[in-house]
Amino acid sequence: MYRIKKYVLTLSVFLLFISTISAGGRRDGNELTEINISYVKSPFNLQVMVMKEHGLLEKEFARDGIAVNWHEITSGAKQAEAMAAGSLDIASVMNTASVIIANAAGNNVDIIDVVSRPVDTFTIMTAAEGPADLSELSGKTVAGPKGTVLHQLLESVIRKEGLENVSLVSMGLPQAQAALLAGQVDAALLAAALVLKTQDAGGRILTTSAGYVQPLLVSVSPRSFTEEYPEIIRRYRKVQKESYRYIMENPEKALTIGASQQDISIEAARELYERSGIAESFTASDEQGLMKDIAFLRDLGMIEGEVSTEDLKSRLLDVQ
Repeated sequence: MYRIKKYVLTLSVFLLFISTISAGGRRDGNELTEINISYVKSPFNLQVMVMKEHGLLEKEFARDGIAVNWHEITSGAKQAEAMAAGSLDIASVMNTASVIIANAAGNNVDIIDVVSRPVDTFTIMTAAEGPADLSELSGKTVAGPKGTVLHQLLESVIRKEGLENVSLVSMGLPQAQAALLAGQVDAALLAAALVLKTQDAGGRILTTSAGYVQPLLVSVSPRSFTEEYPEIIRRYRKVQKESYRYIMENPEKALTIGASQQDISIEAARELYERSGIAESFTASDEQGLMKDIAFLRDLGMIEGEVSTEDLKSRLLDVQ
């Protein structure tokens, strides 16, 4: 109950703050004049980076006089809050844990498309002289963000490996990496480019999410927006698929964009891309994974409100 109350309180405060951003008005009657979309580059969302770099959405909606505004809001929770406030129409990338938590708290946001299944992107890492394997995490302190797929990974490891007295200190990914390298914690929950940088600094991967959690990154929109502007959602999905096809047909050019956007080398971009699990279609297996995620989060006490897979999916979402 505490987590849900805390979410609602945070959401209320955020709505007051964000209302100043959206006060200018974004609709003329029912005619849409602009679309607000989050720009989420990490862990390595190449479709989104290509879409923005090539101005694909801007070109798609220019003939209708609809402006496309990009906002760098990377936290799943913050994206959910912005959608509840009406200042964000499409969250380009969210993890399903954040989607489930939002819906359980009464913030109706719907999955409109799939982005990736990054099994090898999310990790538990330790320093060179840290625990040799997962069994040595009992009694240790781990740094990382709570309420995320990384938190879900840690809890799954604790249960599956029978670990005891593992403490999670909640902090952002850069802070978790810094704490690990400074010897302030025994392990850290890290993803994407931070994994490579930590390895360069002598860190080791204890495990990825493979065998513990099936991460799923999705595009999301407020239910009210999908119901009022279904054609906008269809066109967004169409453009995202165009971006996917561009990547498949021009991998080196796409990787150059990804490397530039994340300020990393082409070699690092290629490795992150290979780990990213880029996807084009939402599948029945993804839906089954949502059911497991809901049960897992409820078992952890991270959600209490009723939520089903049907509550999470837009009617515009095609399940393959």
